[in-house]
Amino acid sequence: MRFAAPAAALSLCLMMSASISLAGGAGTPDPRAAALIAQGQALLASGEAQGATDAFEAALAVDPAYTPIFVDLAEAARLQGLPGKAIGYYRQALARDPGSYAAIAGEGAALVEKGALEKAKGNLAKLKSLCGDGCRETAALEAAIARGVPPRLAVESKNDTGPAAN
Repeated sequence: MRFAAPAAALSLCLMMSASISLAGGAGTPDPRAAALIAQGQALLASGEAQGATDAFEAALAVDPAYTPIFVDLAEAARLQGLPGKAIGYYRQALARDPGSYAAIAGEGAALVEKGALEKAKGNLAKLKSLCGDGCRETAALEAAIARGVPPRLAVESKNDTGPAAN
């Protein structure tokens, strides 16, 4: 009984120091993950979405606590024409960091690509309330909404003649 109070105080100190060290590690990626992220971003810039996805997934395996990797994965999915998959990655990023401007704007742009303009406008309103009209992400999402649903969706349905005969 006489050790209960010191044990409780010690466990409280350990718990606080553990939570501080975990929170501090989320700001910068592991150096190995950073190298993979840089490689993935270079591949993404050159249009190699699959190679970028592979690099980002490897970085995520090395440092699963680094949330911005999900935004990178979502960008690679959008480049591959997979807005639904991109939305999933953006939502994982938002679950970890609800105030991520890049994830909110990216999800809104992916929603536009899927044809969900009203939901994208909801993201725009949220983004405006968080960072205002002068924010780079707000301007990018406004431009995506102004462009509207990509015409490739309509073209694909016109050219679709049904199943081919064997």
